[in-house]
Amino acid sequence: MRWLLIDGFNLAFRSHFGMERLGLKRADGFPTGALHGWIRMLWSIEDSEKPQRMVVFFDLGGSDRHLAAHPEYKAQRADTPEDLEKQIPEIKKLTQNMGLTIIEQRGVEADDLIASAAQRLSREGHEVIIVSADKDFGQCVGGKVFQLTPPTPASDWRRLDAAGVFEKFGIHPERIPDYLALVGDSVDNIPGLKGVGPKTAVKWLTEFADLEGVLSAADKLEPARFREQVVSEAARIRANLSLVRFKTDFTCELDATPPRDAAALEAYLAGMDMQGTLKKFKQREAERIAKSQGELF
Repeated sequence: MRWLLIDGFNLAFRSHFGMERLGLKRADGFPTGALHGWIRMLWSIEDSEKPQRMVVFFDLGGSDRHLAAHPEYKAQRADTPEDLEKQIPEIKKLTQNMGLTIIEQRGVEADDLIASAAQRLSREGHEVIIVSADKDFGQCVGGKVFQLTPPTPASDWRRLDAAGVFEKFGIHPERIPDYLALVGDSVDNIPGLKGVGPKTAVKWLTEFADLEGVLSAADKLEPARFREQVVSEAARIRANLSLVRFKTDFTCELDATPPRDAAALEAYLAGMDMQGTLKKFKQREAERIAKSQGELF
């Protein structure tokens, strides 16, 4: 079975910013741009990847394990845009009306839940596609697990296997946490070694195998100007590793699926004055019915 595991907030932000300039609103002024973008994005990946199951993961409060280790974790992130914040509950309603499972757990980051689900499902023999632009998910890729990254101005949807991760970063998937520990992750407010960028980190990991190998070889590192810094900050960089490496022993209830209710979805889209998307839904529903009837004869 092919599963799509969707990084909810990652795609919600992209839906919002991709549609923001259109200024789409309900008749009473409630913003609907992210809702339009959300359902159309899910339709796009459903059509291209043809999964049997789609599950959406959302953060629900902070990550207890990250904040215990690093109180400034994600502290620099800007507030969620007001229009998007208003639409998040509606995005969840829309998702449930589409018949998709939503998983969220207070105190546990969605990334850890996704990684846990991916590990479990792949172990059971399923194909897993993680849908997110987050580079951290490169560490999950391999075997039956892939990452699908959203479009950019320069590229379309891109599915990464282990070779794709290596092509993108210059290191194998299992070394992504070591790489991020060295270069840091500005999105999550995790500082790396000052001045160490991707090329230097890849060079060191290629030469010394992993993070521990790099730290143990501090007196041999090139450029030599980093040697003293690596020695003095070794403990902090090791701590970074625990922040960027996913914890994969969380339990996710993947089997419960809300029923797909075409009538409820149509009513929802109409009630939100999403006329263009409603028209698209009716077209898709007619095509689905025609296809299912054709398969019967």
